[in-house]
Amino acid sequence: MSKKINGVLTAIVTTFDRDGAFNPATQREQVKRQLSAGNGIFCGGTNGEFFVLNEQEKIAVTETCVDEVNGSAPVVAHIGEISTRETLRLGRQIARLGVDAVSVITPYFVPLKQEELIYHYQTVADGLDVPLFLYNIPARTGNTLQPDTVRKLATHPNIIGIKDSAGSYESLSGFLQAAENMEDFDVLNGPDSLIHQGFVDGCSACISGLANVAPHEINAIWAHFSTGDVEKSRLAQESVTGLRTELYSTGFSPAAVKKAVTLLGYDVGESRYAVRFAPEEEQKIRQIVNQYLQ
Repeated sequence: MSKKINGVLTAIVTTFDRDGAFNPATQREQVKRQLSAGNGIFCGGTNGEFFVLNEQEKIAVTETCVDEVNGSAPVVAHIGEISTRETLRLGRQIARLGVDAVSVITPYFVPLKQEELIYHYQTVADGLDVPLFLYNIPARTGNTLQPDTVRKLATHPNIIGIKDSAGSYESLSGFLQAAENMEDFDVLNGPDSLIHQGFVDGCSACISGLANVAPHEINAIWAHFSTGDVEKSRLAQESVTGLRTELYSTGFSPAAVKKAVTLLGYDVGESRYAVRFAPEEEQKIRQIVNQYLQ
């Protein structure tokens, strides 16, 4: 049985140099920053710009994160590609690097029936010797995992949970209900707005993009909850509301997060996503960072 993954995992940004190439040295700096706040690492997610990395880069990012963490916190790497074959191909290479688990979004672009999603996940889970989290992010993929489907997949010995980034409390609750009485299957919360509520309702961990910007503030939600102070956890969640809503209103949130990390003084490079912030938008992000974090 794999060890349980609890607490906060940061959906860590992938750092680039001035030419836009992956920069392992600054990646390590970001990993250290998260570890010092008590957070684990989720690499290669939407915030990690997975979709604009090539295969060698995906492997290099994971290798760098695993090496820097060196067993001191959980590392989960995303491996979901558009086809079952490519997901397995990447997954086998990532599994050899020593990650604690992998996560797999639903295939994207191609509309799939629930039975087809079941086949995809079972095939990937059968072919890997590393535990697997399902990853539901319908706004980005066009495919939604239904709670009944998740309950069926949860019986697979190598599928250990689901990350839900649908963005609604209704979706998260549906998966928590589906996972009821299933000892070895956990629900991970994706939206930064639902971290506290997720823990209250039974999520084992959250995967937070905002933790790139506010590592200690996000960790506080878990730290208070895990010691039984539910009210302080709720207040910690409330304290990041302004930062979250204002930052995310400036543009595609992973690009806004990366820009905010840059404006905090860290050398993480430009986002490869084709998102551009006009000077006045960048100024707005600078004001938000100064207001909430400096």
